[in-house]
Amino acid sequence: MTTLVHGTDTLTRDALTVLQPGFVGTIAPDWLLRRIGEGLSSVGLFGRNIVSPEQLTALTAQLRAERDDVLVAIDEEGGDVTRLEVKQGSSFPGNYALGSVDDVELTRAVARELGRRLARCGVDLNWAPSADVNSNAENPVIGVRSFGPDPDLVARHTVAYVDGLQGVGVAACTKHFPGHGDTNVDSHDALPRIDVDLATLHARELVPFRAAVAAGTKAVMSAHILLSALDPHRPATLSPQILTGLLRQELGFEGLIVTDGMEMQAVAATYGIERGSVLAIAAGADAICVGGGLCDEGTVLRLRDALVNAVRTGELPEERLADAAARVRALAAWTQSHRARGGAETVPGAAVQEGTAPGADIGLVAARRALKVTRGERPYTPMTSAPYVASFTPVANFAVGDETPWGIAAELGRLLPGTETGSYADSSVDAVLAAAGDRRIVAVVRDAHRHPWMTEALDSLVAARPDTVVVEMGLNEAEPRGALHIATHGAARVCGRAAAEAVVGTVS
Repeated sequence: MTTLVHGTDTLTRDALTVLQPGFVGTIAPDWLLRRIGEGLSSVGLFGRNIVSPEQLTALTAQLRAERDDVLVAIDEEGGDVTRLEVKQGSSFPGNYALGSVDDVELTRAVARELGRRLARCGVDLNWAPSADVNSNAENPVIGVRSFGPDPDLVARHTVAYVDGLQGVGVAACTKHFPGHGDTNVDSHDALPRIDVDLATLHARELVPFRAAVAAGTKAVMSAHILLSALDPHRPATLSPQILTGLLRQELGFEGLIVTDGMEMQAVAATYGIERGSVLAIAAGADAICVGGGLCDEGTVLRLRDALVNAVRTGELPEERLADAAARVRALAAWTQSHRARGGAETVPGAAVQEGTAPGADIGLVAARRALKVTRGERPYTPMTSAPYVASFTPVANFAVGDETPWGIAAELGRLLPGTETGSYADSSVDAVLAAAGDRRIVAVVRDAHRHPWMTEALDSLVAARPDTVVVEMGLNEAEPRGALHIATHGAARVCGRAAAEAVVGTVS
């Protein structure tokens, strides 16, 4: 039998506790504050909620004025996936850039500084890092969000990232369990399937997650992918074999299991978000992430009621829901204790090496180190006058979004005033040549190896203008082209700045 707590019965309160919803706007709506008062324990923030650090700090303070232990979560990977700097691009390179440098202390320092910025703004749960082993270069959704294709490299950098975040009081949420790297379908659009054997999964996908669990990651996010060797019927998010059997029992994880966004089509199109949420909690998940797309009060109430009804009909054991809610509250208590001790600047383990203290531009240091510059057969003459930047633009995946700018034109324009740019989506280069005139050309691409029209355009452009500079801001899989080929290993703003410096010859 349930009991009343502040006017809300325990069952209903627990159902609210396990939800991690989003909302629209830069201040919290009344409905959200009301639900926090009734038991909602977590709120997810997205780019639409953030315009500045000052505004974000005021927003999190507004949430905590209603309840001081509310978990404020964000999807801030740095690199291509940023919410803190959604309108200008990230000050930190992403995982692929850090993995290409392969200096775990650098990765730890980047995560630490990113964590500091989150903590100062009142954010205490980061849905990062991505621990996916990007073994499939055609992967449309992971790519540069992964540290790389080698399981051991991904594992050691995942551990460093978790250490960096949690050392300043921000809980890490290692994702996307049990590994989204060998897919060729984006789970935002449909259900991906991985059909490798169990030995391969243990030797590849699971290596970074084992390391993250051993390192004490506070949370793990499940993936909406079907791994036939583990469960041929249900995606990982809804699978007791994967969440309870593998993650809890075999890997020994005791922290919070968070689902990926329940409105993603891999689950929503097959099960619906209500049914999917019930199955996820029953399978062993503790928190339901929703709000990247659906972000209204009605969605929260539908999911709350679905969980309550599932308990009342016997489909979902009340003890399982209570256990899930208890894990949410335990993580909230951990983050609250860090804030009470003074936040990011006084947490034990926050001392850092020289050059990575608060305010140091560790992101630019990392981006510069991540550059790979390949010169063509002819000597390269650094640019001294404004060039023309031709950006060959693919469709952005949902996780990255199309709000965040990318490229090098803005950064190059600061070094060479008068730089102009154009965006192109096909292999014809006649328009590029006409727009450039007699100016030198910088061609910017993203995952050229996945887009044959891009490689065709580059070949035509370099043939017509051998002095063309090529900047690859995605996976560095295609053959180098041009008088200078610069691989940034990611499309963050800071990667664009490092590339611009290479174009004008200030870095080699």
